[in-house]
Amino acid sequence: MLHPPGIPTTTLGSTGVCVTRLGLGGEGILRTFGCEDEAHAVIEAALAAGVTYVESARAYQGSERYYGSVLPRWRRDRLFIASKAHDRSRRGARAMLETTLTAMGLEYLDLWQFHDIREWSEVAELDDPNGAYAAFVEAKEQGLVRFIGVTGHADPGVLRGAFERVRFDTVLLPVNPAEGLSADGFERSVIPAARARGMGVVGMKVLARGLLVHPRLGVSAEEAIRYALGADVDAIVVGCDDVAQVEANVAAACLDPLTADERRRIEERIRPVATRLSYYRRPPVA
Repeated sequence: MLHPPGIPTTTLGSTGVCVTRLGLGGEGILRTFGCEDEAHAVIEAALAAGVTYVESARAYQGSERYYGSVLPRWRRDRLFIASKAHDRSRRGARAMLETTLTAMGLEYLDLWQFHDIREWSEVAELDDPNGAYAAFVEAKEQGLVRFIGVTGHADPGVLRGAFERVRFDTVLLPVNPAEGLSADGFERSVIPAARARGMGVVGMKVLARGLLVHPRLGVSAEEAIRYALGADVDAIVVGCDDVAQVEANVAAACLDPLTADERRRIEERIRPVATRLSYYRRPPVA
């Protein structure tokens, strides 16, 4: 794929595909209904700025349809389009894929992801011939998706267990300073295992739903993005509320990632509220 100068690019794991290190997340204004003008403007701004990695999910309200109104105007071979399915049955997951392709106006997805794995019981069911993973494998064999991935933010062990049990091409996981402070942080406990399998790694929860950039913490969105890009990730995805956020995120991604020392200083700055910033994790069992 061709990329305009600006946003750094990299190869996504062992896929051989080059993507921008900053991707447009499917949330923010995109996780709404009835905000067509605002959502379309965000997507257009990201693509015009050179973002090639865009993602959504069946669970994200009108997100896929917003993309479907914009993407046909852009060259398909310049884009890497990802979405997710949360149904855990083979039939249900396949139905979600068909809905996704129709909503987004696509013949195929570049990356289809097993969305938000949380429980060990879900890991055990990955081998079920009537389970969702079977639909993912079948769709890849049929050319409806190029690659398959897994996403999770509730439990690092469960997420790692999923790709240790069956084959995935990519993993989407939280990368932010709260994770950097955690003894079992996703960056520390999941990324090395994924890399050992040649998987592509994509970071999410970069701004911790905006909590990380609260004025009282003194951490800017630019610092948060550069912090995440300083991890061993190929790319990060960030949802946006408006065009100004798209432009600011692109500008941040064009700067050098933070060094290890700079990342540690950010971690110390947020230490008192690290648990609150990890709102997406499953609470520990008492």
